[in-house]
Amino acid sequence: MRQPRLSSVIERRLLVNYRVAPDAAARLLPGPLRPQLVHGYAVAGICLLRLGSVRPAWAPKAFGLRSENAAHRIAVEWDGPDGVETGVYIPRRDTASRLNAWAGGRLFPGEHGRADFEVHETPGRMRVALETRDGDTRVDVTVELSDELRGSELFADLAEASRFFRDGAKGFSATAAGRHLDGMELRTNAWHVEAGRVRSAASSFFDDPDCFPPGSATLDCALLMRDVPAGWRPLPAMAAE
Repeated sequence: MRQPRLSSVIERRLLVNYRVAPDAAARLLPGPLRPQLVHGYAVAGICLLRLGSVRPAWAPKAFGLRSENAAHRIAVEWDGPDGVETGVYIPRRDTASRLNAWAGGRLFPGEHGRADFEVHETPGRMRVALETRDGDTRVDVTVELSDELRGSELFADLAEASRFFRDGAKGFSATAAGRHLDGMELRTNAWHVEAGRVRSAASSFFDDPDCFPPGSATLDCALLMRDVPAGWRPLPAMAAE
């Protein structure tokens, strides 16, 4: 079945980013993916995404839906037909929406687990927490807006960080069958990010010593997108090795 392109508004897209030892990141990746390195580090993180007006691209905005979502991500590269391509590998997606959990992997790419979210937002500060229904994953982060990107060892400034994540718009997600990766690409003509300052961050994924031995994953920076119209284009599935 042909999967439709989707339209949406990114009401909030909070990227909490870690710099990771390349060997630790590589162990989590299926072939043909490999870590994309920045200054000798792999880049991984959590995307905490609230989407509004989600609908097939042909449908009126009034029919759109709203949902809280989360994705754990690792920046990757792979050899494409025209050279090296970049994007992200997503070992896990979760959502508060029953519809997303049912439709992901069926009507559009990306299998989703269910999670319960707790969100507190003001114009300059936000806390997003979640716990998955299977009890496997917990996240709790608090971020304040900042006038510039400070303290990052991955990116010299906000402009450099913005380019990196804009160039990594293709996402490939793990599937239960394990034989292929679902693909989806974010597209927008209104790309804009703001810098954030992490006040606190806890993640059962990045704090797991089986995935990330002590010292192999270090919190680096946070970025925020708000009120950005965006489309989502299904990509051909990628065979997983």
